[in-house]
Amino acid sequence: MPRPRCERCQRPLDHCLCPLIPALDSRTRVILLQHPSETAHALNTARLAALGLNNAELRIGEVFDDLPDLLATPGYQPVLLFPGDDAQVLTAYGEAGDKPLLLIVPDGTWRKARKLLYLNPLLGGLPRVTLAQAAASRYRLRKAPEAGALSTIEAVVGALNTLEQPACFDALLAPFEALIEGQIRAMGVETFQRNHGRE
Repeated sequence: MPRPRCERCQRPLDHCLCPLIPALDSRTRVILLQHPSETAHALNTARLAALGLNNAELRIGEVFDDLPDLLATPGYQPVLLFPGDDAQVLTAYGEAGDKPLLLIVPDGTWRKARKLLYLNPLLGGLPRVTLAQAAASRYRLRKAPEAGALSTIEAVVGALNTLEQPACFDALLAPFEALIEGQIRAMGVETFQRNHGRE
């Protein structure tokens, strides 16, 4: 019999993260496009990001037919948070008159995220933005494919901290940290050190 789950955070009720999830306001609108293969992942960080931000939305799928309407959201400038040779490094908003960003964030493995871009050509046509200097990932349970690779929630926090400084969005990471600590405890510290210890 499956363990009862919290309908909101999707975690088992005895590990519900909702008390740690903030309700943060942002000028930036964040749209997380999640590949369906990520929805059942124990560390579903895109869901945590969407729950913790009042101006965010999580969409699940491979092809997003309503993308034209989404990208035309009035009052926002759509950009894609994804690395690339032509990606512009994010900087803080200037004057209050600056149009805030509609930050489109693909969520999935690198291969699945690239597939989302391929299946939704409108995404490929968006200006790309990236983080200046990514801090080391706290995501100690997955091997990063390359230096500077972050989980979705870490990338979103980094982007918002840059764009909306001096506002700070680190509170968004509290449930993520608790999730990782819980997974480490469940597997046992020795197993964690053996499989995920720093090289």
